[in-house]
Amino acid sequence: MHSNVRGSINKGSATVSGSRILTLLLSMFGTFASVYVAGRLWQDSQNRVYMIKELDRLTGQGQSAISVDDTLKIIACREKEKKLAALHMELATAKQEGFNSKLFTEKDAQSKKRHLLVIGIMTKSGHKNKRDAIRKAWMGTGSTLKKMEDEKGIVARFVIGQSANLEREIDVENRQTNDFIVLDNHVEEIPEKARLFFAYAAEKWDAEFYAKVNDNVYVNIDALGSTLATHKDKPRVYIGCMKSGEVFSDRNHKWYEPEWWKFGDKKSYFRHASGDIYVISQALAKYILINRSILRTYAHDDVSAGSWFIGLDVKHVDEGKFCCSSWSSGAICAGV
Repeated sequence: MHSNVRGSINKGSATVSGSRILTLLLSMFGTFASVYVAGRLWQDSQNRVYMIKELDRLTGQGQSAISVDDTLKIIACREKEKKLAALHMELATAKQEGFNSKLFTEKDAQSKKRHLLVIGIMTKSGHKNKRDAIRKAWMGTGSTLKKMEDEKGIVARFVIGQSANLEREIDVENRQTNDFIVLDNHVEEIPEKARLFFAYAAEKWDAEFYAKVNDNVYVNIDALGSTLATHKDKPRVYIGCMKSGEVFSDRNHKWYEPEWWKFGDKKSYFRHASGDIYVISQALAKYILINRSILRTYAHDDVSAGSWFIGLDVKHVDEGKFCCSSWSSGAICAGV
């Protein structure tokens, strides 16, 4: 009996001892957790105080508040900036040691260079003499054309629609000159050609401006470049010899407009640039690229282009230098 009592006492003592140890461990864990949480809160509060002081210093208002979430976001951004700076340092060190990335070479950098202007010259079958005159007068061929692209940042191409009748004629000429944009499966209506040209050019070339020119226009490249340079600060600009003009409803008239009824009782076109030569900025060319499938065309390409920009926040520039100075049968219009 004494043995049973002693055994019970020993078991009770062991249970009490184990309970005390568990309690002590829980107390220690709770203390550590409290210290950790308090430390984090203290760190957050310190960051908050620092950011408030910085904000007060910058604004000079003396009183301002910034949330902990905003503070942590700012701190996270600073950490990313530090990592980015470290990566730049590593890249600079690698270049000094002779490392060259296969994904981005100097040639690639040159191909991605932004041009000042891309010119699309609207032409058609039977106009080879006009194209040759343009090549001789201001556009050039071969190395001269390439030099204009590299040194002046101006790309010039003839724009023509592809068809079975044109395929052999244009292919032969293009193999010799390599200065065409051939729009596949497309007829020769200029309004449609102008729309597709702007879309094509905006996708292929990164340029400040894009121009549509007729194949009887003489262009002074240096003067044109100087004129456009004064408009580089305008994000959405439409430059040309601005006009309105009468809308003709007579089917037998040369300038007949099938959609004449859309222009009101007075039958006058809205303000638009003459189709001989007009220029649009990159933002407008991108707009045409994105919306090319739903943009309406009218009888004339200049009216069509003007209609695309009516509802947009666009700066219309009436540039007298874009007005052709002379017209006569077979003559080249002197523009710019």
